[in-house]
Amino acid sequence: MSFLEKRNELRPSSGEAPFDVGEVFFSRTDERGVVKSGNYVFRRVAHYDWDELEGAPHKLIRHPDMPRAVFWLLWETIKAGRPVGAYVKNRAKDGLHYWVYAVIAPIEGGYLSARIKPTSPMLATVEDLYADLRRRENDERLDPGKSAEELLDRIRDLGFPSYEGFSTHALAEELIARDVLLDTTVSGRTHAMNRTLQHAEQLKIESEALAADFNAMATVPHNLRVIASRIEATGGPISTLSKNYGSMSRDMSDWFEANVIGENSNFAGIKTSVTTSLFIHGMSRILVECDRQLEFERRKLGHLDIDEERTILRSLVAHYTDKAASARDHVLDESRRILAACEKMDRHVLGLSTTRVMCKIESARSTTAGDSLGDIIAQLKVFQDRISARLDQIIRLGREIQDSLGN
Repeated sequence: MSFLEKRNELRPSSGEAPFDVGEVFFSRTDERGVVKSGNYVFRRVAHYDWDELEGAPHKLIRHPDMPRAVFWLLWETIKAGRPVGAYVKNRAKDGLHYWVYAVIAPIEGGYLSARIKPTSPMLATVEDLYADLRRRENDERLDPGKSAEELLDRIRDLGFPSYEGFSTHALAEELIARDVLLDTTVSGRTHAMNRTLQHAEQLKIESEALAADFNAMATVPHNLRVIASRIEATGGPISTLSKNYGSMSRDMSDWFEANVIGENSNFAGIKTSVTTSLFIHGMSRILVECDRQLEFERRKLGHLDIDEERTILRSLVAHYTDKAASARDHVLDESRRILAACEKMDRHVLGLSTTRVMCKIESARSTTAGDSLGDIIAQLKVFQDRISARLDQIIRLGREIQDSLGN
């Protein structure tokens, strides 16, 4: 037994159970959550003998501080066949507690949960959130489903529109903080994919802002036609140009609706795919470490077979590595489509600019145009400049997504 192992075998009388940042552990359950196996670190930290753990419900280590909402969300997700991550506070047999960041994945015949020690600033935020939510569950007698709604509301208040987005961000933060504490080379892939998620979030913000700009611009061509009707006969040059401008801007808006913010648009799925890819990447890192830890533990898991457990872990890693690669390829394809779409939009904006300049020339020729027409034309320029700037931002983000995933 190494010095580190000996130190970790010595347990305090209260507080946290010994669990080092460099350690990982896992447990495997059946579909009901009954423990089937785990590694030595799991047994040691939980402080149970194998004959006490094997065949026991996993909630044996549940800490009473944990909100029921968290487990409700976890079960809803894994029963739907999707992996999930969460901060969890557990209680060992001797009453000591230990926090983990757990990733849980469905496997044949049940589920597998792998855990690392959380060390990022996110943990303090989660501790406060859980404590407040647990108080509300007790004081207001919230059922798990209602409490889960409250949890999702709190997560949205933190700036995450979904639990998947929150848990993926947390997983990336924990892995990066862990790399720093262990003084190892911070995973370039984790950093790159975390940047990609940030770019995808900004891309969504820019596309929504661009939609708002189009909505704001919609009334301007109408106002231009109203003014034109006052200063020239029907079919005059300014009236014709304003009609053409309105038609072109509507075509752009309709195209934008279908290709950018529509349900099946190339923008719609990119953030989801980036989130999926990053979460799976982080989960695979933890599973690989669990496999390595089993290789070096050299301890009997009761009557369980270490080689069999390693086979299960490796199969799971291979499965999710393929899924991550597929999600990554989807993001790259969509980013290429985004760049092509923006180039097409740029050409439309150039057409609008040409029409606006012609309006300005006709306005200068008119002796009755007045300042109001000049104001409208100036507004058109402001909108076009804003749209062009948004498109430049979207193009930049699309290229940065490609660069991040291409490295």
